[in-house]
Amino acid sequence: MLEANVNTRTLISSSLLLLTAACGAGSIPVKGPSTGQALTGTAEWLEFEAPVARSEMFRDVARTSLSQAGQRATGQMVFPMNVNGEFVAAPGIDPRMDLLMSADAGGAIQLSFDGRGDRWSDDRRDSFQGLSEREAVELIARSLIQHWGVSRANVIRVDRVAGAPYAAAYMDGILRVNPAFVYMATATAAP
Repeated sequence: MLEANVNTRTLISSSLLLLTAACGAGSIPVKGPSTGQALTGTAEWLEFEAPVARSEMFRDVARTSLSQAGQRATGQMVFPMNVNGEFVAAPGIDPRMDLLMSADAGGAIQLSFDGRGDRWSDDRRDSFQGLSEREAVELIARSLIQHWGVSRANVIRVDRVAGAPYAAAYMDGILRVNPAFVYMATATAAP
C-alpha cells in the first residue's frame, strides 16, 4: 500500500511538471535577435520585442559606442562619421541617455526629412512613446547632432537607412539613421 502511494505521488508530480511545461511556466525563454541582427534586419520586427529587450539593445549600442569613440573606422562602427575627410567613430553615448530629451528642442538645428529612399512614417505608435517614427527620429537626430558637436549652417538631411550595419552615421552633411535604432532609443524613454 505504501508503495502504491509513492507511485501515485510520483505520477502526479510528473504530470504536474509536464502540464506546467506545456503551458509555458517551465519553459526556457526564447532569446530575441542580437543587436547586430536587429540593426541589419527589418526594423518593424522590433515592435514585437518587449521594451525591456529593445532597451537592452540600446544599452548595448551605447556601450559599444563608448568603446569605439574616436577610433579610426577600421571595421563595423555603431556611429561612424566623417571628420575632415577621415572616417572615425563618433563620440559615444551614455547607456542611460534619453535621446528623446534633446537639448535642441527649440529647433536651432535645421533638419530635412525629404531625402532619397524610404520615408519616415507619420503614423503614431505606442512603440515610439506615442510619437510617429518621424517625430521620434527628429528628437533623436537633434540629440545626436548636438552630442557629437556637429555644427552646420546648412540644413542637415536625415535619411532612413533600414538594414544598415550601424545605428546612425553622419557623412557629407547627411545624418543616416537606422530605423531599428529608433525602436531601441525610444524604448529607453519608456515610463
